[in-house]
Amino acid sequence: MVRQARVLAQATSDLVNAMRSDAEAEVDVDNSKKLLAAAKLLADATARMVEAAKGAAAYPENEDQQQRLREAAEGLRVATNAAAQNAIKKKLVNRLEIAAKQAAAAATQTIAAAQNAAASNKNTVSHQQLVHSCKAVADSIPQLVQGMRSSQAQPEELGAQLALIMASQSFLQPGSKMVTSAKSAVPTVADQAAAMQLGQCAKNLATCLAELRTATQKAHEACGPLEIDSALKTVQTLKSELQDAKMSVIDGQLKPLPGETLEKCAQDLGSTSKAVGSSMAQLLTCAAQGNEHYTGVAARETAQALRTLAQAARGVAASTREPQAAAAMLDSAQYVMEGSAMLIHEAHQALVHPGDAESQQRLAQVAKAVSHSLNNCVNCLPGQKDVDMALRSIGEASKKLLVDILPPCIKTFQEAQTDLNHTAAELNHSAGEVVHSSRGTSSQLAAASGKFSQDFDEFLDAGIEMAGHTQQSQDDQIQVIGNLKNISMASSKLLLAAKSLSVDPGAANAKNLLAVAARAVTESINQLITLCTQQAAGQKECDNALRELEAVRGLLDNPNEPVSELSYFDCIESVMENSKVLGESMAGISQHCKTGDVAAFGESVGVASKALCGLTEAAGQASYLVGVSDPNSQSGHEGLVDPIQFARAHQAIQMACQNLVDPASSPSQVLSAATIVAKHTSALCNACRLASSKTSNPVARRQFVQSAKEVANTTANLVKTIKALDGDFSEDNRNRCRVAMTPLLEAVENLSTFANNPEFASIPAQISNEGSAAQEPIVRSARSMLDSSTYLLETARSLVLNPKDPPMWSILAGHSRTVSDSIKSLITSIRDKAPGQRECDYSIDNINKCIRDIEQASLAAVGQTLPCRDDISMEALQEQLTSSVQEIGHLIDPVSTAARGEAAQLGHKVTQLASYFDPLIVASVGLASKLHDHQQQMTILDQTKTLSESALQMLYAAKEGGGNPKASHTHDAISEAAQLMKEAVDDIMVTLNEAASEGGMVGGMVESIAEAMGRVDEGTPPEPEGSFVDYQTTMVKFSKAIAITAQEMMTKSVTCPEELGGLASQVTVDYGQLAHQGRLAAATAEPEEVRRHIKTRVQELGHGCIYLVQKAGALQLSPTDSFSKRELIECAHAVTEKVSLVLSALQAGNKGTQACITAASAVSGIIADLDTTIMFASAGTLNPENEESFADHRESILKTAKALVEDTKLLVAGAASSQEKLAQAAQSSAKTITQLTEVVKLGATSMGSEDPETQVVLINAVRDVAKALAELIGATKCAAGKPADDPSMYQLKSAAKVMVTNVTSLLKTVKAVEDEATRGTRALEATIECIKQELTVFHSKDVPDKSTTPEEFIRMTKGITIATAKAVAAGNSAQQEDVIATANLSRKAISDMLTTCKQAAFHPEVNEELRSKALQYSSECTTGYINLLEQVLQVLHKPMPEQKQQLAIHSKHVAACVTELIQTAEAMKGSECVDPEDPTVIAETELLGAAASIEAAAKKLEQLKPRANFLPLISGESMWAKGRKR
Repeated sequence: MVRQARVLAQATSDLVNAMRSDAEAEVDVDNSKKLLAAAKLLADATARMVEAAKGAAAYPENEDQQQRLREAAEGLRVATNAAAQNAIKKKLVNRLEIAAKQAAAAATQTIAAAQNAAASNKNTVSHQQLVHSCKAVADSIPQLVQGMRSSQAQPEELGAQLALIMASQSFLQPGSKMVTSAKSAVPTVADQAAAMQLGQCAKNLATCLAELRTATQKAHEACGPLEIDSALKTVQTLKSELQDAKMSVIDGQLKPLPGETLEKCAQDLGSTSKAVGSSMAQLLTCAAQGNEHYTGVAARETAQALRTLAQAARGVAASTREPQAAAAMLDSAQYVMEGSAMLIHEAHQALVHPGDAESQQRLAQVAKAVSHSLNNCVNCLPGQKDVDMALRSIGEASKKLLVDILPPCIKTFQEAQTDLNHTAAELNHSAGEVVHSSRGTSSQLAAASGKFSQDFDEFLDAGIEMAGHTQQSQDDQIQVIGNLKNISMASSKLLLAAKSLSVDPGAANAKNLLAVAARAVTESINQLITLCTQQAAGQKECDNALRELEAVRGLLDNPNEPVSELSYFDCIESVMENSKVLGESMAGISQHCKTGDVAAFGESVGVASKALCGLTEAAGQASYLVGVSDPNSQSGHEGLVDPIQFARAHQAIQMACQNLVDPASSPSQVLSAATIVAKHTSALCNACRLASSKTSNPVARRQFVQSAKEVANTTANLVKTIKALDGDFSEDNRNRCRVAMTPLLEAVENLSTFANNPEFASIPAQISNEGSAAQEPIVRSARSMLDSSTYLLETARSLVLNPKDPPMWSILAGHSRTVSDSIKSLITSIRDKAPGQRECDYSIDNINKCIRDIEQASLAAVGQTLPCRDDISMEALQEQLTSSVQEIGHLIDPVSTAARGEAAQLGHKVTQLASYFDPLIVASVGLASKLHDHQQQMTILDQTKTLSESALQMLYAAKEGGGNPKASHTHDAISEAAQLMKEAVDDIMVTLNEAASEGGMVGGMVESIAEAMGRVDEGTPPEPEGSFVDYQTTMVKFSKAIAITAQEMMTKSVTCPEELGGLASQVTVDYGQLAHQGRLAAATAEPEEVRRHIKTRVQELGHGCIYLVQKAGALQLSPTDSFSKRELIECAHAVTEKVSLVLSALQAGNKGTQACITAASAVSGIIADLDTTIMFASAGTLNPENEESFADHRESILKTAKALVEDTKLLVAGAASSQEKLAQAAQSSAKTITQLTEVVKLGATSMGSEDPETQVVLINAVRDVAKALAELIGATKCAAGKPADDPSMYQLKSAAKVMVTNVTSLLKTVKAVEDEATRGTRALEATIECIKQELTVFHSKDVPDKSTTPEEFIRMTKGITIATAKAVAAGNSAQQEDVIATANLSRKAISDMLTTCKQAAFHPEVNEELRSKALQYSSECTTGYINLLEQVLQVLHKPMPEQKQQLAIHSKHVAACVTELIQTAEAMKGSECVDPEDPTVIAETELLGAAASIEAAAKKLEQLKPRANFLPLISGESMWAKGRKR
C-alpha cells in the first residue's frame, strides 16, 4: 500500500503541475480559475494521502492507519476524476467507439459464417435459433454503427455519446444470444470448414462483446448523470417533429413511409403504448427512490419508447384518409410528448430534492395526466372510436336501471318472456362475433361492437319489461335489476377486452381474457334467464347449457396460447374426472326423462354442462402443450415475472371484489370471493418476492418488495371488513368493503402496470406446422364431443316434454354413443401425444447407435487398426470435441428440470441433447485416430463411452419421469443420472483442456473466461442461497488462488515454459468460479455502488486473465522468445494488481466480515506461533532473558484477559449491528488476543526452563483461548446480518460460551500456577475441558481438508497407550508434577488421534461402514479417556484405595477401544497394511515430510522480494519536506 501511495503521489504531482501550466496558458479567465481550483483540490487531497501513507509506513500493523490511507486514496481518486473529468470521458468514449467498431465487424463476420454453415446444419432447432439470433443482431448493427459514427463526427456532443452508449447496451444481449446459438450450432454443422469458421467467429465475437460490455460500463459511469437531460431533449425534439407532421397533414403532404400500413402502425402504437406506460412507471419508482443511475436509464428507455410511439402515430396519421382523424392522432401524440417532457423534468427535480413531499405529489399528478393522454392517443386509432361509442352506448342504456320506479309493462308475461329469450340469444351470438372480429381488421371490430351495443340495448329493454312483471315481489325485482347490472358490466368488460386485443394482439393472455369476458356475458345472461322465465320443465337448464357450450367452443380455435395453468398430467386427470362426471350425468338425463323427474333432470343437465366445459378447457390446454412440445415448435422462455399470471390474478381479484359488494351475493358467495382474493393476492406477493430475488436491478427489486407490501396490507384491511360483513350483512358493512377494496384494486393495477415492463417479459412459444398437426386429433375429438353434446341436449330438451316419443329415444342413444366415443378418442389422443415420449425413444435409439460406434472404434484401437483421419487437423478435432462436450454439459440441467416437471419442454431438450452425440462420436474417434499414445487413445474413447452411457441412463430416467411433477419416485433417478453425466463431462473436459494446454492452444480458455465475464453482468442471477459473507469468503479464496498462479507463471516462464499450459488452465477454472461467486455476491451486496464495483472489478480481472492466458500460449509456442516472456511477466503483474482491486471492492462491501476474515487469519498465525512456543517449552529451552518472576506478569495477564472478555461481548453484539461496529470489534479482539498471547508467553518464560511442564500448561491455556476466539470470529462472520432465529445465531451463542469457559480456565490456571499444591489439579481440569471441546469439533459434520493414511492413524494410537499408562501412574502417585505431565501429554495424544482418525476415515478409498466404525470407536476411546482423567481427579481429591482400583478398570476400557481402533485402521488398508513401527516405514515417512517442507520453503523463497524503501519523492519534494517539518 505504501509503495503504491508513493507512485500515486508522483503521478498526481505531475498532474497538478500540468494543470497549473494549462491555467497559465488559458485565455479565458473563468476556465483558468476552474483549472486552478481543481489543481488546488488535487494538491490538498495528495497532501492528505501522503500524510496517511507516512502513518501507515510508521505503523504497518495498525488497522486504523491502513484505513486512513484507504480513505485518503479514495478522496484523491474522487478529486482526480473531478479534475480530469473531460479528458477521462473523452478517453472512455474513444475506447467505446473502438469496441463498438470491433463488435460490429465481428458480428457481421459471424452472421456471414452462420449463413455459410446453414446449408450443412443437420439440426433444425439449432439452425432456427441461429437464424433468429442473427436476425436480431442484424437489426441492431446499423444502430450501433450509426451511434459510433455520430460520436466520432461530434466528439463534444453529449447526445451522440449517449446514443452510442444506448446502442452498445442494446447490442450486448442479442450479441450474447448469437454467440450462444453459434456455439450450439457448431457441432451439428457437417461441413468442417464452415463449422470451424463459425466457431472461430463466435469466439472472436464473445471476446469483442466482453470488451464492449466493459467499455460501455465505463463510458456510462462518465456520461450517465447527463442522461435525463438528453432524454428531455429527445422528447422535445419528437414533439417538434409531430408538429411538423401536423402541418404536413394540413397541407395534404403527409405520406406513409415505405413498409408502413395502417394496420401495422396501429398495432405498433398499441403495443408501444404499454411499453411507454411501463417505462414511465419505472421512471416514477426510480425518482421516488432517489436512484440517479437507474432514473437516467428509465428516462432513456422512456424516450426510446416515445420515439417508437411518435413514429407509429405519424404512420397512422399518414395512412388515414380523413385529415381530421389524422390531425387528432398527431395532436394526441403531441400531448403525450408534452406531458412526458414535464414528467422527466419533475423526475429530475425529485432527484435534486429527495424526500420532498410536494415534488413527489407533482410527479404523481403529471404521471396521471400522461397516462390519460396516452389512453386518448390509443383511442384515436381506427376501430377504437367505434368500440368507445359502443361502450358509451351501453353506459347510457344502463342508466335506465338507476330509476326508482320502472316504466309500466306494455307486453304480456308470455310475450316478455319470449322477447327476453330471443334478445338473449342475439346478444350471446353478438358476443361471439365480437370475440371473432377482435382478431380481424379494425372495420370488422367496429361493425361487431356496433351490433353488440344495439343487441344489448334491445336485451336491456326486454329485461326491464320482464322486471316490470315482478313488481308484486320486491326482492325478485331487485334481483332482476341486479342481474341486468351484472350483464351491463360484463358487456363493457367484453368490449374493453376486445379493444385491448385488437390494439396489441401479442399481449400476454389477451386472448384468454377475452374468452373469459365472453363466458362472463353468457353466464350472467343464464342467471337472468333462470330467474325470470317460466318455461316448460327442463327447458331453461338446456338453453343455459347450450349457451355455455357455445361460449367455450372458441377455446378450441387455434389453441396457440395457454388456456389455464394446468400441466399436461393435470389435463389428463381433469379429462378423466370430468368424463366420469359426464357419464353419470348423461345416464341421469336419460333416467330422469323416463321417470319425469324434472328437478333432477335440470340438475343433471347443469352438471353435464359444467363437465363439458371442464373437458373443453382441459382439451384446449392439452392441445396447446402438445403443440408447444413438438421439437419443431419454438419453446418460450420464462421471464422475470409471468404477465399471464398477473393478468389472471388482476381479473380474478376484480371479479371477486364485485361479488363482495353485490347486494345479491349470498354469505357463501362472499366467503368464496374472499378466498379467491386471498389466494390470488398471496400468489402475487410470492411472485413479487421471487422477482425481487432474481432481478439485478435494485429499483425493480425495491418496487417489487414495496408492491408486495402494499398488496398484502390492503388485502389485510379488506379481510377485516369482510369478517365484519360475514357477521352482519348490512349496507354499512358493504360500503366499508367497497371503500377497503379500492386501494387493493389500485395496488394490484399498479403492480400489473409495472410488471408489464419489456425487461421482465417472457418470450411466448411459437407453434410450428408440425405442432399444429399434432394438436389436430385432440381438437377434432373435443369439437366432436361439443357437437354431439349439443345435439344430445337439444334432443333431451324435446324428450323431457314428451317422454313417450320412441324415435327421439333412439336419436338420444345415438348422440350419447357419439359423445362417449369422442371422449374416448379425446383421452386416447391426449395419452398418445404425451409430450416428449416419442422424442425420448428416438433419442435413446440414436445414443444406442453412438455407443455401438464407439465400442467398434475401441475394439479397433485395441487391435491397433483404427484408421487415421487425414482430412482434418488434430486441433480442429479437439475444438469439435470440446464444443460438443460443452453443449452436452449445458443441456444436463435443462433436461433434468424438464423431466421432473416441465413436460412441454422435454421433447425439445432431449432432441437437442441427442443431436450432439453424433458429432461427439465422430470427433472423439477422429481425435483418437490421430493420437500416437495408445493409453491416450483409450482414455478419450472410454471417457466418450462413459458420457454416452450416462446420457442413455439420463434419457431412460427422463422418459419415465415424463415431466410429471407428481411422479416423485422417478426424481431421484433423474438427479442421480444428471450427476453422473456432469461427472463424465468434467472428466472428458479435464482431459481435453490438459491436451490443449500442452500444445499451447488457449482459444478455448479465452472463450471460457469471456463467457464467465459475460455472465457476471447479464440477465438475472440465480436466487442466492447464501449471504454476501459466504460469497465474499469464496471470492477471496479464488482471487488469492489466481494471484498465486500468476506469480507461479512468472517463475515458470523462465524455468519451465512447458508447464504454463496447466497453470493457464488453472487460472481459467479459478476465474470461472470467481465470476460465478461474484455474480451472487453482487446480487446480495448493499449498497448499489458496491454492487457495481464488484462486477466491474471482476470483469477487469477477466480481461487481465485473458491477456495472461494468451501470452502463456504464445510463450509455449516459442519458449525462447524473450519478448513474450517479458509480456507474460507484465500481464502477471497486472493480474496481481487487479486481484487486489477485487479484494478491495469486496472489503468495501462488507467491512465487518472482511475484518473478521483478517482477524481470523491473524489468530491462526497466533495459534501456529503458540504451537512453536510449546515445542520449545517441552524441550526445556524457553529461558527468561532477565531476572523476573511470574508475579511481575500476573496482573497484566488478568487485565488483558478481562479486556478480551469485553471484546468477546462486542463481537457477539456486532453480528446483529452495523458492519462498522463489527469491524471495530473484530480488529479489537485480534489486537487484544495478540497482547494476551505476548504477556502469557512472557509469564511462562519467567518461570524458567526448570519447570517445562508448567510452562506448557500455561501456554496451552492461552492457546485454548486463541482457538476459541478463532471459532467465535468464524461464527460471527457467518451470523452477521442474519435474523435472530437463524441456525448460525445458535452456533454463535455456543462459540461465545466456549470462549468465556476458556478465558475463565486461563484465569484459574494463572492463579494456580504458583500454587504447587493445586496446579496439577488445575492443569488436569483444563485438559479435560479441552478434550471435551475437541470431541465436539470431532462430532461436527465438517469434512477435513485433507486425508491421511491408516498407517499414520495407527501410529497416533500409540500415544493414547502411553498417555493412559502415565495417567494411571499419576493417579497412583498423586504427585502434582506427574499430574501436570499427564495433562500435557493427554491433551496432545487425544488431539492428534482425533485429527488423524477423521482424516483417515474420510479417505476416498474408505467405505461408509469402516468410516462410521472408526468415528464411533474414536469417540468411545475419547469418552473413556475423559472418564479416566476424571477418575484421576477424584483420586487427587480423595486418595482412597477403592478410588485407585477404579483407575485400572477405566484404563482397560481405553485399551480395548484402542485395540478396536487399530483393527479398524488395518481393515482400511486390507492386506496392504504395513507396520508403522517398521524402521523403513518411519524413515520413508520422515523423508517425505522433509521433501514437502523443502518444497514449501522453496515456493516462499520464490515469492520473496527486496524490501522497498519509502524514500521522499524527487518530484513533489516540497510536500514530503513539509510533512517532515511538521
